[in-house]
Amino acid sequence: MSASEVLVTGGTGVLGQRVVERLNSTGVEARVLSRSGRSGTVRGDLSTGEGLDLAVRGAETIIHCASSPFRKARQTDVEGTKRLLEAAATAGVSHFVYISIVGIDRVPSYPFYRVKLETERVIEDSFVPYTILRATQFYDLVLMAIRFLERMLVMVVPNGFPGQPMDAGEVAGRLVELALSEPAGRAPDIGGPEVRTVADVVRGYLEVTGRQKTILVFRLPGKTARAFREGALTCPNNRYGEIRWEEFLRGRV
Repeated sequence: MSASEVLVTGGTGVLGQRVVERLNSTGVEARVLSRSGRSGTVRGDLSTGEGLDLAVRGAETIIHCASSPFRKARQTDVEGTKRLLEAAATAGVSHFVYISIVGIDRVPSYPFYRVKLETERVIEDSFVPYTILRATQFYDLVLMAIRFLERMLVMVVPNGFPGQPMDAGEVAGRLVELALSEPAGRAPDIGGPEVRTVADVVRGYLEVTGRQKTILVFRLPGKTARAFREGALTCPNNRYGEIRWEEFLRGRV
């Protein structure tokens, strides 16, 4: 497989960077799609379609990691994926690999999960052979959220929210494994090695970092919170990751 055969969208993000590293470690040099077109990347914008035809030209496989959960989500994720798939079909791409999120079909009241689910449908309805992998939350994003909470005098966390976060590098490894194989449709979900509540994860962070903070646990109302409490974002029967939360933290903080 040559450098021109794999395109990674979102290749400068938390997951995308690790996907590129994993590809390189297997001897495959990825082509990285970037809206900025900075050095070492090819310029392309999912939200407008600008540059996509050129970016996919010669690509045999696309690993689609780009997403926009906070701004113009539908324009980027749904419409942008449609544009990318149209360009991919024209260019003769033979495998489209997409990273999604565990439980999005079990929390329809959460707007971004509706967007992700619609994006999956777009991929399933396209003419490009595909693989969709759903993974649980990344440790990097959990750490970012905890650092935000840590700014407060009291760390306020929801009661009884089980999660199953995992290392982004392990997700990247699975994505690359799937990308270098035949299209599989919906691949089995993957999650971290432990199912733990938000409060327990926060306590683990405080223990590893040696910080002392008061934790206030409260019950969050509503349909979305109920789905979270019922474990919608976990897949305990599909534990894939081996790196535990505290192990990740010791390597990062």
